[in-house]
Amino acid sequence: MSFRRFVEIGRICLVNYGEHYGKLVAIVDVVDQNRALVDAPDVTRQQISFNRLSLTDLKVDILRMPKKDTVKEAFVKGEVYQKWAGSAWGRKLEVRKKRAGLTDFDRFKIMTARMKRSYHVKRELAKMKKAAKA
Repeated sequence: MSFRRFVEIGRICLVNYGEHYGKLVAIVDVVDQNRALVDAPDVTRQQISFNRLSLTDLKVDILRMPKKDTVKEAFVKGEVYQKWAGSAWGRKLEVRKKRAGLTDFDRFKIMTARMKRSYHVKRELAKMKKAAKA
């Protein structure tokens, strides 16, 4: 099969547009072909279009239309936020957020650190090439 992520009850999604941009939500019901009812501990239950959701690999064990407390327990029991923080996707978004908050001086310090690292790498590489020739 070519698809690995399916729209299903309990699938964790990342909201990629709108008021709750960047938050993780769980699908609690499928309304129709274009919309899902989603819920999360820090989000009110609402319908969101599938165009505004990105399906993740994470899933929690819940039944259709659970109560808010059940969703909270499932997020805690499934360690959703810890797994998201440990995933490559979650780490990449965190790095992007940190970089967006940098000042000019912070960017300058990063640039100089990269230059120093590059200098040392090139120097060691030259030493290794010289040793290999001899």
